[in-house]
Amino acid sequence: MSNLLQDYNPSGVGEINGNLLGLPFDYESANLIVFAVPWEVTVSYGAGTANGPQRILDASIQLDLFDFDNPEGWKQGIYLVEIPQDILEKNHYYRDLAGQIIERLAQGKELTDAPDLTPVLTEINQASQQVNQWLFTQCQEAINRGKKVAVIGGDHSSPLGYFQALAEKYPDFGILHIDAHADLRDAYEGFEFSHASIMFNAMKIPQISKLVQVGLRDICHDEVNIINESNSRIVAYYDPAIKQQLYSGKTWIDLCQEIISHLPEYVHVSFDVDGLDPKLCPNTGTPVPGGLELEQSFCLFRELVKSGRKIIGFDVCEVGDDEWDGNVGARIVYKLANLTNLAQK
Repeated sequence: MSNLLQDYNPSGVGEINGNLLGLPFDYESANLIVFAVPWEVTVSYGAGTANGPQRILDASIQLDLFDFDNPEGWKQGIYLVEIPQDILEKNHYYRDLAGQIIERLAQGKELTDAPDLTPVLTEINQASQQVNQWLFTQCQEAINRGKKVAVIGGDHSSPLGYFQALAEKYPDFGILHIDAHADLRDAYEGFEFSHASIMFNAMKIPQISKLVQVGLRDICHDEVNIINESNSRIVAYYDPAIKQQLYSGKTWIDLCQEIISHLPEYVHVSFDVDGLDPKLCPNTGTPVPGGLELEQSFCLFRELVKSGRKIIGFDVCEVGDDEWDGNVGARIVYKLANLTNLAQK
């Protein structure tokens, strides 16, 4: 790694070299390996997040590398594995097929009506499972080689294979989940691996002992029941309740410390950008008024590190197909990379 860094100037112009931030690392020399999952087959509202990884990569070149929390964080080595074009192509194919199912259901008709779409649904579920398996294999190999891993989606269904790989290494870990949605629907619209089902599927993994959700504000009755009946395995901080406490004089730091108190020692951060105020990522798939400011989320992550807990990995999902969304998404990825590095020391 020293050879790679010898001639590198962190204050210089970002080099367009296919890597995040133009950093001079490869798979071998990097400590943090980032996998892109350009997949949004089951999105039920706005499309475009399959291009999120490319938007983040393109925008990252414009970021300056000095980070106030970890000025030397870039030296850990961050490497983005090439965005898999075969998955992106499959995404376009299956996205069109999924659109037929979503349209049929929106019309109040059965999938078994002519033409029968149930075989199409089966095919989509199998394709999604193949993407999960691919990611599981990639993440497990990286983890076994002593790397930290991060995932950039695509929609929020993207990191499931990564969760499963983490579960092979950590017998007990929690997820700190930033999102406007609880994502606790059981096979939403029939899609077993729907973006709206990621945390429902995560809860099938016994090693995930805690799910702490922050910013929820668009949620269905069934999801609230799942949270309420989880015996505190799932803890929800709803956005209206957060705001009410802040308006009443409670400090965000106090709230952050309360939120973090529910989490175990090892924590994965799952960041759906629609958890933020939509002015920050307006082209995300399912924007909802309200939400967190960017620095509010960073403050929460800082308190997580200060608490002595270890960030074992993170995912950033639902970044829209737009230059500004990519800019914000790149900043989230870099901040979490640096705080993950800090939490290992």
